[in-house]
Amino acid sequence: MSLELGLDTFGDIANGPDGQPLHPAVVIREVLAEGELADQLGLDFFGVGEHHRKDYAVSAPDTVLAALAARTERIRLGTSVTVLSSDDPIRVFQRFSTVDAVSRGRAEITVGRGSFIESFPLFGLDLSEYETLFDEKLSLLAAVVAEQPVKWQGSIRPPVDVEFVQPATESGHLPVWVGVGGTPQSVVRAAHYGFPVVIAIIGGSARQFAPLADLYRRALDEMGKEPRPIGVHSPGYLAATDEQALEEFLPHQVAYMNKLGRERRWAPMTLDQAKQQLGPDGAVYCGSPETVAQKIADTMRTLGATRFQLKYSVGTLPHDLRLESIRLYATEVAPRVRELLA
Repeated sequence: MSLELGLDTFGDIANGPDGQPLHPAVVIREVLAEGELADQLGLDFFGVGEHHRKDYAVSAPDTVLAALAARTERIRLGTSVTVLSSDDPIRVFQRFSTVDAVSRGRAEITVGRGSFIESFPLFGLDLSEYETLFDEKLSLLAAVVAEQPVKWQGSIRPPVDVEFVQPATESGHLPVWVGVGGTPQSVVRAAHYGFPVVIAIIGGSARQFAPLADLYRRALDEMGKEPRPIGVHSPGYLAATDEQALEEFLPHQVAYMNKLGRERRWAPMTLDQAKQQLGPDGAVYCGSPETVAQKIADTMRTLGATRFQLKYSVGTLPHDLRLESIRLYATEVAPRVRELLA
């Protein structure tokens, strides 16, 4: 399995020159420019997340990816993540097989339950069915992406009995990944369908997730499945020096984490705690190109992962800094990581 280095964004809404939040339309256009740059600089993957909150501009990532498909040449285009629990698996397939057509075979999906619950009341879903919704919808999606006649029955929607779902992909295969947090059940479920996983590491050390990666490989083997890739999703930021990266990134990171903390009743994040997350055992990949490259390489070795997705947009971090971070990641970090892992 070849090494892949990519980017993720949720379309975080930054502040404009007047200090006020930018309009979501402006942020979406910035995401398109960032995806184009990632393609031009030779990165492997660009992922766009789905959210239904004021913090983020993107609620329909497939539409953003369709626009990027027409504006890029080689980069793979996917999600980080599609909230499958509150969507219809057949429509998910149809939208992404359409993106696949526009991009000439570069589309993929990462499905998950998401880290926020706003989509459930928005679409009239009952949170008491949280587990059932994801389990059954993943089962239906697995049946649909096989691109064979679908005969499926569950408890949350009427049965499906159709000969085909259009449009089919030209390759006959639309890649599906499963985004997982820290639960063993998540990786075993993904292994059951033979789907690769993206492990979201947004707190703690990558080493804490090594048993999860091992369980996934073991589950695939015990189920008689072929080995599948493991990806990693983590936040980060690049600047010329560690000191510059710290100065530019930390104010946005701390404000972002404390905003979430107020919602979830976490204790406020101190500056020392934030700096610890940037260290060798933290979940944030922030610093000079050499610092970040060494940390990514260590994570890939530790987990046996073959894809790394840097979540480069964090809170109110502005567009110009995001562009420079992407440039450094693509031109200096990516080749150095390949060298370290060769």
